[in-house]
Amino acid sequence: MSVALLWVVSPNSEVSNGTGFLDSVREGNRVPGRDRNSMWKERIKKGGRQRWNFGSLNAGLRYSDLGGSRTGNGSSFAVQSSLVASPAGEMAVSSEKKVYDVVLKQAALVKRQLRSTDDLEVKPDIVLPGNLGLLSEAYDRCGEVCAEYAKTFYLGTLLMTPDRRRAIWAIYVWCRRTDELVDGPNASHITPQALDRWEARLEDIFSGRPFDMLDAALSDTVSRFPVDIQPFRDMVEGMRMDLWKSRYMNFDELYLYCYYVAGTVGLMSVPIMGIAPESKATTESVYNAALALGIANQLTNILRDVGEEARRGRIYLPQDELAQAGLSGEDIFAGRVTDKWRIFMKKQIQRARKFFDQAEKGVAELSSASRWPVLASLLLYRKILDDIEANDNNNFTRRAYVSKPKKLLTLPIAYARSLVPPKLTSSSLAKT
Repeated sequence: MSVALLWVVSPNSEVSNGTGFLDSVREGNRVPGRDRNSMWKERIKKGGRQRWNFGSLNAGLRYSDLGGSRTGNGSSFAVQSSLVASPAGEMAVSSEKKVYDVVLKQAALVKRQLRSTDDLEVKPDIVLPGNLGLLSEAYDRCGEVCAEYAKTFYLGTLLMTPDRRRAIWAIYVWCRRTDELVDGPNASHITPQALDRWEARLEDIFSGRPFDMLDAALSDTVSRFPVDIQPFRDMVEGMRMDLWKSRYMNFDELYLYCYYVAGTVGLMSVPIMGIAPESKATTESVYNAALALGIANQLTNILRDVGEEARRGRIYLPQDELAQAGLSGEDIFAGRVTDKWRIFMKKQIQRARKFFDQAEKGVAELSSASRWPVLASLLLYRKILDDIEANDNNNFTRRAYVSKPKKLLTLPIAYARSLVPPKLTSSSLAKT
């Protein structure tokens, strides 16, 4: 299941060239007594301005190299998928409550604006004299990836300040690389151990020990902005779920999955996007709106891709709600549009729209330069739901999409609406 990246306004593109665009992270590449930071610096020093192979997003990852042996690493997660299913008789905490705990933590980080080395984890400088050009090149490459796979949003990022723009590009690339592990052309070769290795690499990024230059861009970003590692860990957890879970018993389970693979992007992005100085909304409410946009986008992806996922043996729909509508997995695999299916889809689309509505209330609270790309993403993704309805809810054999003329008409509307400043009076997002 593709990650519903917060800023992807044209979610149809797929990375399909090559074998996956991660570099090898074999433990055998590491020399005893030398960390990745020193190895990365040495690579830069060798031959002066070394040229890295950025010709393809897929830089020849050997998935066996990601395998390693790092299991049971002891990393703690504020949200765990295993918490959804609780023993009989034990009161279960809802996924929404568990995710909200993560939201509160992210909001607290932004409020404190951690900038001193006393407050932040130790992050060794990754930029040494003479390396500024290479780091700039890494950010530029991240921008090229964003421009290729999220064209409309990329144009919107050009309105941001240079620091915010580059930071968003770096986060985008990491999310795309992560999604590529389980949704790319070599997804069948990915193992849980491979994702353990990827998470270990993430820990290195946040500790200032990037393995490659694209990692270096993100490592530099998280040292400059109050970005927490938890949403990144949670996204990796969502990739783990894709390896073993193909059914969701109820919406509570599905909500947690949507948070892992898409809501996390909103939490990663808010510290970069920035909240308007004149906003009267609470930080928590802005984070909640960003989370809602990620959930809405992923629910839209799920409804758009029902037929495609069914052909892979996956059903990303609440099983209990299917049963209540008189439907079963067999009906999904058969791909028949019936009255029961239309009624079921109507309720699912209504739910997705409610999340979009909640998200839209928070867009105006973002900094002025960030509103347009986010609002454009929201309006265009929401139109996919309109197209599903226009197709008589046939999401088995027809893939809903937003036509280019509709996109072109929507963009100026989004831009005009993005110019409206935050309300200075009380609202559903206002401080209490």
